Amino acid sequence: MSVLDSIIEGVREDLASRRTSLSQLQEAIDSAAPVRDSLPILLASEMSVIAEVKRSSPSKGALAPIADPAGLAEQYEAAGATLISILTEQRRFGGSLADLDAVRSRVNIPVLRKDFMVDEYQFFEARAHGADVVLLIVAALSQTQLNDFHQLAEGLGMRALVEVHTNDELERALEISPRIVGVNSRNLKTLDVDAKSFAELIPRIPTELVRVAESGISTRKDVSFAQNAGATAILVGEALVRAGDPKLAMRELLGADRLD
Repeated sequence: MSVLDSIIEGVREDLASRRTSLSQLQEAIDSAAPVRDSLPILLASEMSVIAEVKRSSPSKGALAPIADPAGLAEQYEAAGATLISILTEQRRFGGSLADLDAVRSRVNIPVLRKDFMVDEYQFFEARAHGADVVLLIVAALSQTQLNDFHQLAEGLGMRALVEVHTNDELERALEISPRIVGVNSRNLKTLDVDAKSFAELIPRIPTELVRVAESGISTRKDVSFAQNAGATAILVGEALVRAGDPKLAMRELLGADRLD
């Protein structure tokens, strides 16, 4: 069993323990805060930052305790982040839907529910908890699921970040006409990181799409490499949660003059 398979197995078990009726979720959706559209602001910048609230990971273990996820998200927003990504997977990443609720109530920019979305229930759940964007991992889904889940997310008003890490996955992703495509330099089946994925895959993504570089970004050099490959956004977690000063860390990633 790959790492990805193991994570998904746990996600399904946890989902089974909290599942309620779709009618109950629909009531929560009806009273949820309106969707904030992430696409215009992602397209408006040459380099956007999706800043992540992330306590731990399967590859690195514990990263930061993050007792106040909403407070951290507010620092990210003040530092110039375009979106906030919140891990909601509990077993490997230490996240929760409570984190999503807390962050969504305190920031004014769109929020991404970062999880392993393998059941349609999770999409209704995401919207009920205020998510503006959801993650679709191509490696975790059949083509039918990928298409259906993408349509479901958009039907609920949310955007989808469609994540790939191979050329085959990118071809599959482009078949569903996404607006936001992420290239993850980490292979979720082995957890190996290879930044060459950015140079190989990002140039193959149509330029009218938002092109996100994910994983392995911790220095200005990493950002430049991704940007030179054609990335228009970066998703950063570890480098920010481990920094004592998120604003300073973002300045260092983007160049000191970016936030002057």
